[in-house]
Amino acid sequence: MAELFTILVDILLPIFIIMGIGYFMQKKFELNLQTLAKLNIYFLVPGFIFVKLYSTEFSPRVFSLVVLFFVLLVLMLFILSKIMVKLQGFDRAKGTTFSNSVIFFNSGNYGVPVNDLVFKGDPFAMSIQVIILTMQNILTFTYGIFAMQSVKIGKLKALLGYFKMPVLYAMVAGIVLNISNISVPQFIWTPANYISEAMIAIALILLGAQVAQIKISSALTSVYFSLMLRLLIGPVLSLIIIYIFGINGVAAQALLIASSMPTSVNSSVIAQEYNNYPQFAAQIVLFSTLFSAVTVTGVIYLSRILF
Repeated sequence: MAELFTILVDILLPIFIIMGIGYFMQKKFELNLQTLAKLNIYFLVPGFIFVKLYSTEFSPRVFSLVVLFFVLLVLMLFILSKIMVKLQGFDRAKGTTFSNSVIFFNSGNYGVPVNDLVFKGDPFAMSIQVIILTMQNILTFTYGIFAMQSVKIGKLKALLGYFKMPVLYAMVAGIVLNISNISVPQFIWTPANYISEAMIAIALILLGAQVAQIKISSALTSVYFSLMLRLLIGPVLSLIIIYIFGINGVAAQALLIASSMPTSVNSSVIAQEYNNYPQFAAQIVLFSTLFSAVTVTGVIYLSRILF
């Protein structure tokens, strides 16, 4: 009970405070959500990814293992989400938003503090979380944006349009400079850190503003299916992969907990940016975050029993 209370106060409460600010600002000022989404995608997220990729030290063995785990997990969730889309008879646009809500999970502003709390700042556990976070960002801002744009403008134009996205060049720069051990000048590193630190807050402000516009319908079945896949099936699939590869100890715990995170705020951000069922996406993020208070706590407890 004490652990549940700690998670609620130290992890969820800060998130909901910032979302609440976004909610009330939207009610009072009617913020331009498209502008906020553009600010996030074209300015804040590239800075965040560059800083994280450049500043994190990766062990080649751990990196390869985590990447393989991530690819298998996302692939299985993607297949299950597409089956669910077919069963529910969604059109292509809504199906894309639904699948994104399942395969994009909140590894940053939720996953990082959860990892820090559970493992008490263990650098090995945090390195695993940062790799997952990196892979999530790459997936979100490559496939996620491509899938959204291809619904509207076709696959070829979507692919060409992606090369105009600054996030691509931020990823390449962060990886190349990290591997090459090239120092970034202080006059660049300082503003890059400022931009990186602002990303989470603005993303949550945007989510809160989106929530303020949500009209909760009685037809929430599709939302519940997304929550089931993201919060319940995700950790189960993670366990299967962990046992198949014989992973144990802190690595197994960190991977299992990372897989249990709620739907990423960025799935809602890109849905807003490309006007692809943004209300549906925001509802999923909202309910996923709420229900995760119970499911994430259960997964943390399970990880300690099993590993």
